[in-house]
Amino acid sequence: MISAERHAALSAWVFLSPALLLIAVFFFLPVLAALLLSFTDFDIYALGDLNRLRFVGLANYGQLLQSPLFWTALGNTLYFVVVGGPLSVAVSLGAALLVNSHLTRFPGLFRTAFFLPVVTTLVAVAMVWRYLYHPRYGLMNYGLSWLGIEPIDWLGDPVWAMPAIILMAVWKNFGFNMIIFIAGLQNIPPQLYEAARIDGASAWRQFRYITLPLLGPTFLFVALMTMIGYFQVFAEPYVMTQGGPANRTVSVVLLMYEEGFRWWNIGYASAAAFVLFALILAVTVLQLKWRRRSAMGL
Repeated sequence: MISAERHAALSAWVFLSPALLLIAVFFFLPVLAALLLSFTDFDIYALGDLNRLRFVGLANYGQLLQSPLFWTALGNTLYFVVVGGPLSVAVSLGAALLVNSHLTRFPGLFRTAFFLPVVTTLVAVAMVWRYLYHPRYGLMNYGLSWLGIEPIDWLGDPVWAMPAIILMAVWKNFGFNMIIFIAGLQNIPPQLYEAARIDGASAWRQFRYITLPLLGPTFLFVALMTMIGYFQVFAEPYVMTQGGPANRTVSVVLLMYEEGFRWWNIGYASAAAFVLFALILAVTVLQLKWRRRSAMGL
């Protein structure tokens, strides 16, 4: 006779096995294949004839780290993460506080309106924002003209191209994090705020000493997901600027795409993917350690 515990464990494995099989086939095997390809010179010629495939060891990684374009792409990606990530989190938290406020009427309507850009096709969003950024007829420059500021070529100026893409990315993506923050805010017991008001705490002190500490786990999740997503930025520069002007908006993932699917240097592109993976993993581990030390009061 099988014990109840073994029967429950066996049942769990039976139900989980289809999902685990799909994950292994469509995730772990491709990742392992990409890792192996990063140590080869796999290109369009090897795609036609595997006899042309050669093992080159760390040559792809060495070539990548010596490439000025890679360091430009990495710098652009870090700029996008460092500026766009905190801005997106701040806008998401601000929107969540406003929507979750008792003074807001029709909160469901605002939640839907703020979340709509998340589910809108990026191509449609990009077309609208390209009109907004038009150097002559765009709404952005029209607003600047009221302030006496000269028109800006938002997507054609190397200085303003990346900030313009960051602004569009924040607008499109903040609604997802807003929903998560709202869920976190609704899990905070209202009795804490009532006790703080009775003690004479101002709205700022309530936010600082109640809201922020209790949103700690939510903050960690949102920060990690935002950071990982922003490190993988691809669609925004690809649709808006194609990496220009002067490579000021080319990202690491866009570089991977160009090398792998335009020039068919798949081994080189795979090496770039795993360098980016190592960077994301290192930043994630640092964030988790910092959060753990902060929770322990160190």
